[in-house]
Parts: sequence; structure tokens; C-alpha cells
Amino acid sequence: MLRFAEEIMLLLLDDEGARFLRVPDWSLRYALAGGVLMDLALEDRIDTDLEKLILVDPTPLGDEILDPALAGIAAAAETRDAHRDARFWVEREANRADEIREAAIESLIARGILERREGRFLWVFRSRRYPLVDGKAEREVKLRIMEVLFSDVVPTPRDVVIICLADACGIFTELLSRREVRLAMPRIELIRGMDLIGRAVTAAIWDIEVSLTQAIRPHMV
Repeated sequence: MLRFAEEIMLLLLDDEGARFLRVPDWSLRYALAGGVLMDLALEDRIDTDLEKLILVDPTPLGDEILDPALAGIAAAAETRDAHRDARFWVEREANRADEIREAAIESLIARGILERREGRFLWVFRSRRYPLVDGKAEREVKLRIMEVLFSDVVPTPRDVVIICLADACGIFTELLSRREVRLAMPRIELIRGMDLIGRAVTAAIWDIEVSLTQAIRPHMV
């Protein structure tokens, strides 16, 4: 199974596989950070509520994307940071977003999904499925997400997480036209209510976004 950071990068890859869509730096950083924390929650390594993030199991996963974050949370478990909230950890992981991004891309290359050639990233397979991952072919993330947004298909828990992350970080405004965003918004709002996993993480991202906007606004007057 692909990690959320890997699927976020694939979601941003254009259909020709030649470049990644340009989104605001903070959008990508917080999407990747939120994805790492949500994967750790799904792996039963952490739990969250609106007040704190809790270490459940410090055992490494053998995963270059997730283990550095897990190690940081485990190291903080006995310090003053032990009861920090999700926002603290989203911001902390956002600081290593470049590392997460590179680990995700290298993993996609190792899995045989992408190929790096002359500074470009190319799809290895042109079908709408990834190569075998954990013994089965997975449907390409962009196809899955568009189907969920523009039909009545029931989303999987992982697709709910991807949609909530993309929405919280403003990625859909870059991925879709204004008309498509307008048409998809009722569906996105419905899916937000399904986000039982990592609700505190997406709430933290929205809180950070509000803080950033308030910090920037005085300089625009």
C-alpha cells in the first residue's frame, strides 16, 4: 500500500508525468506532514484528539517516510513535548517536508511507479493502475479521487484522508478549474464529515492556514 505522502506526490504529477503541479510551498509542506501523521495513526503508532497527540507504539516500521517522524515523537514522549497537540507535530513535520518529499519520490521509483530521467519524472506504466504493491495493483490516485468527487461512489477511508488533506491544504484549487471546484464543493464538504481518522490533523492544518493568512494580511495593506 502506498503512503499518503507518495499519493500526494502522484496526485500533483501532471498526466504526462513530466512535472509536478506548482502549489504554494506551505500547501505541499502541510499536506506531506499531515499525511505522515495520518499514516502513523493508521499504523496504530499514534493517536490524536483535539488536545494532544499520543504515542501508542514506538516500534519502527522500517519505512523511510514514517520512521523519522515516529522517532521524533517517541523521543519527545518523556519530555515537555509529550503532550503537544496535533498542530505542534504538523508544524514540526512540515519543517522536514523536503526530506519527506524526496523519500516519497525515491520510494515511488523503487516501486517501479516512476522513473527519473534527465530531471523529469515519468510514469513507468501508462495504465490507470500502479504496478503490484503489496500483492495487488492499485488504481491511480487521481482517477480514484476524481471518481469520488464527481460521482456517488463510496470513498475508501484512505481516499477520505487524501481528499481532506488536499482540501485543507488548498490543493484542489490548483488541481481543478474554478467550475470544477464549485461543482465538487458539496461533495467535499460531505466527505469532510467522514474524516474520523486524523480529524485533529486536518483541523490543525486549517488552524495553521488561518494563522498564516492573518500574519500576511497586515503586509498587504
